[in-house]
Amino acid sequence: MNQLFKKIILGIISFMLISACSPSSSAQRYGSKKEVAAQQKKKTTPKKNTKTSSKKTSEPRIVEESLPDSTEEEFDEAPPQESIIDRKEFIANYKNYINPDVPLGFREEILLQVIKYLETPYKYGGNTEKGIDCSGFTLQVFEKSTGIKLPRSAREQFTVGEKVEREDLSFGDLVFFNTRRRSNPGHVGIYIGDDQFIHSSTSLGVTISSLQEAYYKKRYVGARRVDEGSEGQE
Repeated sequence: MNQLFKKIILGIISFMLISACSPSSSAQRYGSKKEVAAQQKKKTTPKKNTKTSSKKTSEPRIVEESLPDSTEEEFDEAPPQESIIDRKEFIANYKNYINPDVPLGFREEILLQVIKYLETPYKYGGNTEKGIDCSGFTLQVFEKSTGIKLPRSAREQFTVGEKVEREDLSFGDLVFFNTRRRSNPGHVGIYIGDDQFIHSSTSLGVTISSLQEAYYKKRYVGARRVDEGSEGQE
């Protein structure tokens, strides 16, 4: 009886040990078939890079519209200066026109203002003796010497007064040049005789140049004669 009881007890213990060491099913050990497939797919599928690139994509640059004519650059290229007339020489040549004992006429009034501005540096959009551009120069000279108020830009000044042919130029006429790709004429000066004109040059400031210089001769587009009764006209 004791031996039989011992055998029964040993059998029960052996059964319990075997049950504890072995899985009840493959699903319990490894999971369901669906779970196994999902795990395998997860391992084989490459991970997507969820990090955003730190490098910003370049956006098209917004180009502003060109500035008004009153402040646009005078030249598309800096003109070469073939001959520079000395300031002292210029004043000496015209000093006989300026006599304090005689009422000043059109020529003398303009000459006085021109001399004040000689060698004033060029300044983009400038209007003073500290810096001035081409149309600002003609505007200031005419307003201070004759009271004539010109428009601000070279293009607008080209519509004022009376058209003058090249061979009929006289002192004080406005001379114009085609120096811009977008809006012309782009440059203006004041004719002073002998094929010379005074203007604000980008490289030299207010200076005297010749209409015979290659740059200006090629780009000359016309002249206008203005007086107190001048209005925009062709």
